[in-house]
Amino acid sequence: MRVCVCTIVHHPEDARILHRQIRALLDAGHEVTYIAPFRACNVTPWRNIHPVDVPRATGRHRLRAVRAARAVLARHAPYADVVLLHDPELLLAIPRKLRQRTVVWDVHEDTAAALSAKGWVPRPLRPLLRPVVRYLESRTERRHRLLLAEEGYRSRFQREHPVVPNTTYVSDTPPEPPDDRRVVYVGHLSMARGAADMIEVARQLHGEGIAVELIGSADADVRVLLRAAQLEGILRWYGFVPNDRALRIAEGAMAGLALLHDEPNYRHSMPTKVIEYMARGIPVITTPNPPAVDLIGSSGAGLIVDFQQPGAAADAVRRLREDPELRTELGRRGYETARARFHWPVQAERFVARLESWSRAAHDEAAEEAVPESPATFIDKAAEHTANGTSLTA
Repeated sequence: MRVCVCTIVHHPEDARILHRQIRALLDAGHEVTYIAPFRACNVTPWRNIHPVDVPRATGRHRLRAVRAARAVLARHAPYADVVLLHDPELLLAIPRKLRQRTVVWDVHEDTAAALSAKGWVPRPLRPLLRPVVRYLESRTERRHRLLLAEEGYRSRFQREHPVVPNTTYVSDTPPEPPDDRRVVYVGHLSMARGAADMIEVARQLHGEGIAVELIGSADADVRVLLRAAQLEGILRWYGFVPNDRALRIAEGAMAGLALLHDEPNYRHSMPTKVIEYMARGIPVITTPNPPAVDLIGSSGAGLIVDFQQPGAAADAVRRLREDPELRTELGRRGYETARARFHWPVQAERFVARLESWSRAAHDEAAEEAVPESPATFIDKAAEHTANGTSLTA
């Protein structure tokens, strides 16, 4: 297949988009055109894709990126068998000429619910935008294909759609036991994702010789806090690091933090970082979002602390430091569960097969429409129109 993948919101080296889905398509022998904000993120594209640069949509500055994406899609997407979109903003950028193509929206989050956690959306506008977002989702469902990143997203839509969960690569070899010196976080940093709580955890643990390392890009308001904390010397913030390298940095840590707040978008969404920590044998410290509670409860891979209670999270870290057998056992359970249930190559096969089947269906439908009528069929139709007093022009 020729697959055109597009994002204007996500980093070009986003784990789900690049390291999982695009890599799976390339491994299966398909050709990928990748439309993404390479220059804005200072990223060098992989050599085995066809990169197309667009502006990045950030904060309230999104219209220029949407317009650019629409123009680029109009040029490149008609040559693709499948057009894979990763942002709800791109649903406004689909050119008319693509409506007969196989367009797929990969649903990463509950967009309407997530409005409450997006600081760039003015608070008075949030309730007004939710029905607009729901309408846009409903229209897209009628016209195009959908992939869902979570089982919990099914209830938002009227039809059944395949789920491609955010799993990860899990090594065949069990990782080394966790150390007693480092606590890590891997992922985007925002207030709703517990950034301020993690800074406070670092402050409480700093005098005890425990390093807190945060790996990921950050919202503008959070960057100010992180830089101040670095100047204090209480934590280390790496900024954005590609997912594969970020997880190598995290390997061997005493604990992995997932201190999400109690936001609507997180109540039915599994934090990918929890699975990534487990896959690398890192004990998890998480807040009680229902999917995380279910996973940690069934696997025994970590500890659960209350929402927005950095003191409780710091105490959980101390407990792991004081009990090497506990942290080793939690790491082992997490790895075994991840290997059995969340190894990405299993999902990769299903993901590629799904796009291939949609592509074949579209080609078969187009072929049926393109078959010319036989002379006998045309003559029969002409006779019918003549009898009805109308003419049929060849």
